[in-house]
Amino acid sequence: MSQRRKGTTKHPSGKAPSQRQLRIGEVLRAALSEIFTRRDVRDPVLQDAIITVSEVRASPDLKNAVAYVVPLGHGDPTSVVDALNKAKKFFRGEVSRAVTLKHMPDLTFEADTTFDYAESVDAMLSSPKVARDLTKDPEDGSSDSDGEG
Repeated sequence: MSQRRKGTTKHPSGKAPSQRQLRIGEVLRAALSEIFTRRDVRDPVLQDAIITVSEVRASPDLKNAVAYVVPLGHGDPTSVVDALNKAKKFFRGEVSRAVTLKHMPDLTFEADTTFDYAESVDAMLSSPKVARDLTKDPEDGSSDSDGEG
């Protein structure tokens, strides 16, 4: 869970997802978001958490799907993800009632760390050391561009 996603354009297999995978992922994301909005889960960890589903990735055979979630206002995302994975059969049943698919994929939940990564990159770019390198140096007349453009 500590590894971050590499981006949304390619799957771990190295191939870009098909249009069907993208469409199924978006349908599952919308259904899960609606289920989390209703808050009819009996688990106390999940009742208190506001959960955002940032992305759902379907496998090429559409038998498995990974839902990347961000628990808002909750200190420890691992406890929320663990609770979601314990109740994944419940969520699969709820999604199957909301979405009409020939085969409902098995759901797995993982914490989405892309927002944390983006925040760390933003903090790095706004640090004084990096800002100094990006500004124009008036003494030698050079700028931050290569002269191309």
